[in-house]
Amino acid sequence: MSTAGECQSAWRGLKLGSLDDVIGSGTCLILAPHPDDESLGCGGLIAMCAAAGRMPLVVVLTDGAGSHPNSRDFPPDRLRALRAREVLEATACLGLAPDRLVLLRQPDTAAPHDGPGFAAVVARLVGLIRREPTFTAILAPWRHDPHCDHTAASLIAAAVAECSGIKHLAFPVWGWTLPPETPIPGAPAVGCRLDISLFLGAKRAALKAHRSQYGGLITDDPAGFQLPHTLLSVFDTAFETFIRP
Repeated sequence: MSTAGECQSAWRGLKLGSLDDVIGSGTCLILAPHPDDESLGCGGLIAMCAAAGRMPLVVVLTDGAGSHPNSRDFPPDRLRALRAREVLEATACLGLAPDRLVLLRQPDTAAPHDGPGFAAVVARLVGLIRREPTFTAILAPWRHDPHCDHTAASLIAAAVAECSGIKHLAFPVWGWTLPPETPIPGAPAVGCRLDISLFLGAKRAALKAHRSQYGGLITDDPAGFQLPHTLLSVFDTAFETFIRP
């Protein structure tokens, strides 16, 4: 047993690694629970892969339509379409073509953790990986990120890695904001940090493309989601963190 504070301290002290150290010699599939997680946790890595000609595939698990449930101006269908446009723009900022983005459109806050729906998502991703032998890794959020869809993405990625034989790595998102005393099963994870300083501008542009999550666009739902400054400040740095689950 460890604590969130011990994990966060361990992540900050991880050694620097190369792109090959993170994903291997090929490219990767990034499983984002919601539109914006790809830019938060992996924006620099995505841009680095694209610049190296090792085009990753970004798969967004849920539709993101639950961020503003009380908005009349942006009911679920309109919000779903908006968030799809935002992630398309964001990944373009990182150097990806539209055909390197896949939207699975699972319901926000209800991504499957098991059962037939879970098996169907795993089978879909395994099929995508087997079509391209250059995939050497799948990346998804940290298992202990405090959000049910992040947990689902982690479980799905683990199952996909086991079925396809590729490497599974995790990137913490909301785990960075856990109170330090929060108990975490197991010892602090190991991995490496990736220097993304050359791609930080592209990452910032990608994050800004997710306008609906900044609070200035959807104004008729005071209880709606807004990316907190405490989280954004974690990711406005020259490093991204990747750990072994």
